[in-house]
Amino acid sequence: MQTVLNSILLALSTRKGAALVAPGLLALAGLVAIGGQPAPATGQTAGTQVAQAAAPPSGGDATFSSSQRAAIEAIVKNLLVRNPEILVEATKELEKRQATMQAEANTKLIVARKAEIFASSTDFALGNPKGDIAVVEFADYNCGWCKKAVDEMQKLTKADPKVRVIVKELPIFGENSQFAAKAAMASIKQGKYWEFHLALMKERQVTKDNVFKVAEKVGLDIKKLQADMADPKIDEALKANAALAQALNIEGTPGFIIDTRVNPGFMPVDGFRELIADIRKAGCQVC
Repeated sequence: MQTVLNSILLALSTRKGAALVAPGLLALAGLVAIGGQPAPATGQTAGTQVAQAAAPPSGGDATFSSSQRAAIEAIVKNLLVRNPEILVEATKELEKRQATMQAEANTKLIVARKAEIFASSTDFALGNPKGDIAVVEFADYNCGWCKKAVDEMQKLTKADPKVRVIVKELPIFGENSQFAAKAAMASIKQGKYWEFHLALMKERQVTKDNVFKVAEKVGLDIKKLQADMADPKIDEALKANAALAQALNIEGTPGFIIDTRVNPGFMPVDGFRELIADIRKAGCQVC
């Protein structure tokens, strides 16, 4: 045991050695905390060799001895004190792996639910209805960044005639937003969604009290609008939108889907154009 520990301490004297040993030591630290036994090692990296050296004999006590505990704790402490940047590097690597896993999960979900995401009758589409790339926006009428995103979406459809923008209502700011979203979706039946959408986004705050006033200004039939708002399909669509956003890790508005890529936040038009160019070059997966 002492010979192995001396070898480990020698490895810790260099940053490269510390980086190699760190995974095994950090894993052991967790095991020490719960008194567990490391799983049999299958590789021969410095980290797995550390785990093998510290593991109790097969068939013996499944906990570390007090001397083993003290030695491992001292090594881990020494490693982190000498190389605190390892924690930053480990965090970055974890975030990178999590992002990759989320992107893979997003792709599978978007491909599987393509029709619901890109061709729902309860959503409005701006731009070219036969465009080769669709940008899906999740929006709330009381979201300040959504109000800014409106201009970016209009710039995008004007700059790129092959793009269509699909708006999915995602009212996350309470009852007023919920009411406005239902009214907006109902206005599709009167063919005035976009005018209504723009007018609502221009309001500093959208409430139950001013939704119909805004609707009147853009020429909507209020009685018909109220009747259409009661359509159960609208409530179902709003629930589906919320579930979809959650599954894609979109926790706020605006949030966007471009092909199978997800952007959970505001992005200027140049960012969209660059991303769309990359997708066209690589090949759209849900076109």
